[in-house]
Amino acid sequence: MKPIPLDILKTYWGYDQFKPSQELAVDSILEQKDTCVFLPTGGGKSICFQVPALVEPGICIVISPLVALMQDQVENLKSRGIKAQLLKSGMSHVEVDQRLDNCIYGNYKFLYLSPERLQQELVRERIRKMNVNFIAVDEAHCISQWGHDFRPAYRKIHLLKELQPSISIIALTATATEKVKQDIITELELEDPAIILESFRRPNIALLTDFTADKMNALYSQLNIATENSIVYVRNRSACVELSEFLNKKGLRSTYFHGGISQTDKQKKLANWLKEDYPIMIATNAFGMGIDKANVRQVIHYHLPESLESYYQEAGRAGRDGKPAKAIVLFNESDKQRLKNQFIKTIPSFEAIKNVYKALMSNFRIAYGEGENEVFDFNFYEFCSHYKLHTVLTYNTLNLLDRLSVISLDKSFQKKAKLKFLVTSKAVIDFIDSHTRFALLIRTILRTYGGVFDNELTLNMQLIKKKTGYNDKEVYDQLEALKKHGILSAEFIKQDLSITFILPREDKYTLNPLRKYVNDYQNNKLQKAEMVLLYIEEKTLCLQGFILKYFGEKESKPCGKCSVCLAVQAKRNPQLSSKYQDLNGYILEELKLSNLSSKELSLKIKYPKEALLESLQQLLESGKITLESNNTYSFNL
Repeated sequence: MKPIPLDILKTYWGYDQFKPSQELAVDSILEQKDTCVFLPTGGGKSICFQVPALVEPGICIVISPLVALMQDQVENLKSRGIKAQLLKSGMSHVEVDQRLDNCIYGNYKFLYLSPERLQQELVRERIRKMNVNFIAVDEAHCISQWGHDFRPAYRKIHLLKELQPSISIIALTATATEKVKQDIITELELEDPAIILESFRRPNIALLTDFTADKMNALYSQLNIATENSIVYVRNRSACVELSEFLNKKGLRSTYFHGGISQTDKQKKLANWLKEDYPIMIATNAFGMGIDKANVRQVIHYHLPESLESYYQEAGRAGRDGKPAKAIVLFNESDKQRLKNQFIKTIPSFEAIKNVYKALMSNFRIAYGEGENEVFDFNFYEFCSHYKLHTVLTYNTLNLLDRLSVISLDKSFQKKAKLKFLVTSKAVIDFIDSHTRFALLIRTILRTYGGVFDNELTLNMQLIKKKTGYNDKEVYDQLEALKKHGILSAEFIKQDLSITFILPREDKYTLNPLRKYVNDYQNNKLQKAEMVLLYIEEKTLCLQGFILKYFGEKESKPCGKCSVCLAVQAKRNPQLSSKYQDLNGYILEELKLSNLSSKELSLKIKYPKEALLESLQQLLESGKITLESNNTYSFNL
């Protein structure tokens, strides 16, 4: 007798009922129908395929382009006692072989893999032998060249139907225009699919745009008035650190998150934010996937996003509890110029791709016909400096090569140790006898690696930590001590990128077939950047309606709370408009009496927070008031 879906949901996730769209998706899959699920961010897409996979016998194959998201979902499933496997780049042939065998014989329920893995004969051969219940294609917009993250490898997914002709496919995404939705159905060769579609309208989120000359103080003022759980998105790592330090000096509790910090630090910073020890998270787009915090009250974009898809996906991380929330874009003229010049000019051309690819081959000394499945770590900035490459253009080029399945890019920070023993094996044993605290680490290294007294070796830190039970700091502290004792030489290397070469080096044959994709990518990126500019400059159409129209939904009544709607209301209501004009005067009168914080002003002057913030910003820029070090505003005589 098959398990009941609601029982599965209650047992493993603790929910008493499905959301309406989830229930429709689960029923469709259990009826063995091809299914398309288009739910906004926070709609609970993973449950749509995870529950029916546990109802049906066999294993569910999940295709996703995002390694971090796959890792998160696999760990989440394991924590619930559900057996799941992940195939990611950098695994040896033996490890891949072993994991695939586990999926065939080990009663596993989920196999997560990237679309690039389907190109491997070993993977296809083993999938043919598996008892597959259905296939889930996550981030399905990636299959469309009109999507915001097109990956040509996604167009190979239909090969799975040749391996398992009778199985159904469920495709899921949070952001898809009408054109992209049709592409998903066509490219996946779905047969009369059930369409589970939920409106992208988020009635509890106020979409706000704020043109301001002083963004840092505008950000501070917004966060100071609303000291609630917030995410501030920026475009680069240095801005993460800079803004977090600025806010902390101003007395707000913030932390930051980007791809260049270690996994340990990421977990610590995430935990501090989830516990609300630091309610403000300053982050690049590396933060957010798989993170479900219901009470985020505002998402602020300090830099302009590259597309409306990515913007709305990130904005949708606010207000998942259904309570009022805000999604704010801060911008000025320089931001608009930066998007037009810096971002658009750093969309890689085909020539740029060839130059970076050639530099990679030279850097890692890869000969013609070689390099397939080889893994290399490297320091990105040293690489760019050595080959005199523009950092932003090169980084975008590496990401594009990743999308085009030429390489697989791992952006996780790593710290490695290269070491060589400087004394004989007998001297090491004598040293252990007199320095017992080093015994476990040294013996673990000796048992794990051969030829350690003859050759330099690179430690697999994860393996050493697992065998010793030590953390990063304990291992490195002991290695430093052994270095000072003269037992070994040790070189500590920081790496911020790891590359797996999916294809062998065949310069013309590797890249030339991709020329059309690169040209399409450039044009698509340009169009999406232009839509962002139209969005922030919109003065007449409700911003919620603007977004809905972009995603193919019929325009409905204005939301009444976005920047455009508020401006229209003020114009239509002269009394309200005059009150807003008087707000600057009210603030100045209060500050003539005493210095006040924004919170104190908001209690004294009963105006909407947005209006108060805007007036404070205007008065700061005009020099009529000053923001003091104790976070109060003073009147300038």
